[in-house]
Amino acid sequence: MKRFFYTVFFCGFTLFLAGQQFITPGENYYDDNKGIVYNKEFSVFAKFHTHGFAMGVNVGTLKTYYLTRFLNFEIGELKHIKEFKQSRDLQPVSNRVSRAYIFGKQNNLYVLRAGFGEKRYLSEKAKRKGLAVGISYEVGPSLGLLKPYYLELVRNQENGNPPTVESEKYSPENENLFLDFTRIYGSSGFSKGLGELGLVPGAQAKLALHFDWGAFDEFVKAVEAGVMVDFFLQEPTLMIETPGSDVQNTPLFINLYINLQFGKRW
Repeated sequence: MKRFFYTVFFCGFTLFLAGQQFITPGENYYDDNKGIVYNKEFSVFAKFHTHGFAMGVNVGTLKTYYLTRFLNFEIGELKHIKEFKQSRDLQPVSNRVSRAYIFGKQNNLYVLRAGFGEKRYLSEKAKRKGLAVGISYEVGPSLGLLKPYYLELVRNQENGNPPTVESEKYSPENENLFLDFTRIYGSSGFSKGLGELGLVPGAQAKLALHFDWGAFDEFVKAVEAGVMVDFFLQEPTLMIETPGSDVQNTPLFINLYINLQFGKRW
């Protein structure tokens, strides 16, 4: 009787082991009925768009093989379409360095963005190593930071006085000097104007094609290419608008972008 019992137990245990699927550490488990190994991912990214750049982090939750929901946080800069950096070959004045500058610029616009979005894979290759193709979309609030743009302006050239250079931001009082090529020595340093930031609330949205090499491997290696939209509740003044010029500021920014992501899943 004992021998029969042991025989039945041994055969049952053998069948149980045969029905199990073992996973090598670091590899995914692709059984739709059992779930997946990784359910979280974290990545950092660099984004380059037609009128600026951004960098940030992305925190995601893998809901299914084909769907990842994520939170996105980034900081970047938006530039006016008319911005053009130039420089002049000038003799040193007061031991100052002549930096390249943007003629007619009034403010820099830096943007803090937060968003909630989803990635949906469209390819069966999402289940194995290879290029997985999908779409990514995101919406959320944004906050614009307006920093006055300072120029190094040459003064006191009249009546034979030695010229001096002063760092100034645009104002109606110095408009003629600020928009005079011959009186611009260069731009001021980045830190000039940081204590005078203005806040402009807004919203942002993105839609892109998403390409992931090994969508459920341990390491995130992805590229996105798409369109992004920023809209502000009030018009940020980036460039000086003068009568007769074609310069016009707008609260709406539409950009094409490419995004490089690297990170880890667990």
